[in-house]
Amino acid sequence: MTLILIRAENQTKILNSLADIERHAGLKINGTPRIMENTMADKYAQSILNAKLRSRSKIAVVVSVQEDATRSILQIKKIHPPAHILVISKEYTQWEKIKKIFNTLPPLKGYYSAKNPNVKKPRPRK
Repeated sequence: MTLILIRAENQTKILNSLADIERHAGLKINGTPRIMENTMADKYAQSILNAKLRSRSKIAVVVSVQEDATRSILQIKKIHPPAHILVISKEYTQWEKIKKIFNTLPPLKGYYSAKNPNVKKPRPRK
């Protein structure tokens, strides 16, 4: 299991990035993405990258994927999502910290897996 941190300007970009991860990168998202406080996400991203961030996020989400970190990184490199995506492997100290709080974070509303046939897609309002 690998954790992926997604930082963006708005929820639409988060949702588009999640769809890209599933559709184009071919990764299987476990459960529901969780909303992380954006300042905490920026702090983790900065320490993982060991560099200053170009911009601060307004919303951040953490997801768990079935694939291992190497496969996740290789697949995400092939896509161009509208948000900043970080694959966090078990080698990082941040992985354990995020894993501990993952289930306490609030779920992201508006997300549904395109690959789950049991979930009905919301109908557009007229």
